[in-house]
Amino acid sequence: MSAIDPSAAPPASFLARMRSQPLYFLMALAFINMFGFAGWQTLFNNFAKEAAGFTGAEIGLAQTIREIPGFLAFTAIFWFLVMREQVVAYVSLLILAGGIALTGFFPGLTGLLVTTFIMSVGFHYFETVNQSLSLQLFPKKDAPRLIGRVAGAAASAQFLVYGGLALLWWAGYQSFPLLFGLIGLVCLALTILCLSFFAKFDGDVPQRKTIVLRRRYWLYYALTFMNGARRQIFTAFAGFLLVERFGFRVPDIAMLMLVTAALNTFAAPRLGALVGIWGERRTIAFENITLILVFLGYAMASSGWFAASLYVIDGIFSTLVIAQRTYMQKIGDPADMAPTAACAFTINHIAAVVIPVTFGLIWLKNPSFVFMLGAGIATTSLLLSFLVPHDPGPGNETTLSRRPEPEAAARPAE
Repeated sequence: MSAIDPSAAPPASFLARMRSQPLYFLMALAFINMFGFAGWQTLFNNFAKEAAGFTGAEIGLAQTIREIPGFLAFTAIFWFLVMREQVVAYVSLLILAGGIALTGFFPGLTGLLVTTFIMSVGFHYFETVNQSLSLQLFPKKDAPRLIGRVAGAAASAQFLVYGGLALLWWAGYQSFPLLFGLIGLVCLALTILCLSFFAKFDGDVPQRKTIVLRRRYWLYYALTFMNGARRQIFTAFAGFLLVERFGFRVPDIAMLMLVTAALNTFAAPRLGALVGIWGERRTIAFENITLILVFLGYAMASSGWFAASLYVIDGIFSTLVIAQRTYMQKIGDPADMAPTAACAFTINHIAAVVIPVTFGLIWLKNPSFVFMLGAGIATTSLLLSFLVPHDPGPGNETTLSRRPEPEAAARPAE
């Protein structure tokens, strides 16, 4: 059968093709999720500082509250008992939209903590389902490239929301309740549209509906834990560094994120393809070397625009976390993708629940030391990357594993 040229197909046929393609479905939902989260993230630091008088300690507390739903992501398994994963994704986006829409109306500490928690429930449960469905619906040989395209769609959402917020702010629309509410309503409308448009999607292999922790996945769990620790330092403190030390305001942060998103829209699909070329071992090592240099740069930064450049670099190369996910896809039982994704998010957020509040206290004494600790965490992750085999698979999960003999591998397990 000859390939169909989408540009030559009639509009109805093209829409029908989009409706039935898992790639377009995951791209659309990733777009909505990131549109909401990126808008919230752009506004939050300035809203917290200007409306609620937050210091580094309160920011750390709020970020810890934000990560609690990620820590509880393993409970997504129980959602899967009563709902299909695709339905969980839609419900998660509706919760995200509601939490964001309410944020601007509650500027006090308690209000911000509650709305942050609601928003985060939606964001983290969606990310859990997104990772699970990606590993189920995409073939192994194409997964890095296709996940990169999903990341590119998320980056395009960032580009639109950052640019839109900057334009609205410059046009005089500087009401935080208005801006938070607008972002939430857009997410709500787009979620309802996707719910009515896309077909049903399920993986080929039924997923286990119980919590799954396997000894042979230990390296994946360790890499996931370290990723959560180092990314949390960036999420909680890199943007706040720009606001507190260098005086960046909402339009400055929005434009900085706009540049990052614009570059990621182009770079994410290519970085995903690069994972397929380089392999997981080399990619994970390269990502951590980059992060070590970035964290050391943050610690020594004396110029706002130098720190901003590091922020952009950090934002672009975070896409390479794709390599950890495809590593799991290669070593894992196909029936373990959903429960492992849920447990991995919990493992990822063990450090994330602790780091913001404890490092927030360190921040009050010496902000640079926070980023020095981040460089140490990235170094540990780099050392772990050397245990990833060049050709990971069942029986060859780490360089310490002994691949079974072909005859033994061919015999059924007793």
